[in-house]
Amino acid sequence: MHEELENFERNHDLGEPPPNCRPIGTKWVFKNKQGENGMVVRKKARLVAQGFSQKEGIDYEETFAPVARLEAIRILLAFAASKGFKLQQMDVKSAFLNGFIDEEVYVRQPPSFESARFPNRVHKLRKALYGLKQATRAWYVRLKSFLLKSGFVMGSVDKTLFLLSRGGDTLIVQIYVDDIIFGGSSHALMSREFEMSLMGELQFFLRLQIKQGPEGTFVHQANYTRDILKKFEMGDS
Repeated sequence: MHEELENFERNHDLGEPPPNCRPIGTKWVFKNKQGENGMVVRKKARLVAQGFSQKEGIDYEETFAPVARLEAIRILLAFAASKGFKLQQMDVKSAFLNGFIDEEVYVRQPPSFESARFPNRVHKLRKALYGLKQATRAWYVRLKSFLLKSGFVMGSVDKTLFLLSRGGDTLIVQIYVDDIIFGGSSHALMSREFEMSLMGELQFFLRLQIKQGPEGTFVHQANYTRDILKKFEMGDS
C-alpha cells in the first residue's frame, strides 16, 4: 500500500478544490498475484478511481484504445515461427499510472490515508489512475507516441502492430494493453531498442508464456488451466 501511495502522491498534486469541483472517489482493491507455478508471489494493493461517477464531456472525452485481436497475435506467432524470430513477452508494472490525461480531473484522498492537516483537499491528476474511463487510452497514446518517435511504423490496418527496420534486421512489437509481445531477427536490435528512454522510466517484467524450440513456437496458459481445473474440482486430473 505504501508503494502505491508513493506512486500516487508523486504523480498528482494535493490542493484546495476549485469552485463547483466534483471530486471522484477512490477505493483500495486487494489481490493476490500468482507466479507461473500457481503460488502467491505478491499481495497487491491498488488504488482505484471510482470511474462510474465520471461525466462524459466533463471528466473525459475519448476513451477508445485499440486492442490486438487474437487472430493478429496468431498471425504474429506464425510469422515469427516461419522467419525464426526470437519472441518475448513482457507486461508493464502499473501501466495505467504512466499515461498522461488532458482533462482536468480531481479525486478524493485515498481512504484511511487522508491528510490530518488538510482532510478536505483533493488530488488533481496529472496522470491516469486505474478505474478512470480514459486510463486505457492514455496509456496507449503514450506508448504509441514513444514508438513512433523511436522510428517504428504503425500498421495501416492493425493499430497495435509496430515495425522497425534497421539495415537488414526487423523488430516487431504487438501491444495488448499492458502486455507487449516483441521479437525480431536480431537479438542485439531487440535489446538496444528496448533500453531507450521510455523503457528506462517504466518497470517491465518478462513473462515466459511463449516457448520456442526446434519443434516450434508455443503459447501456454498454465495458470489459466490450473484455475479451470481447480474450479471444477479436477485438480488431480
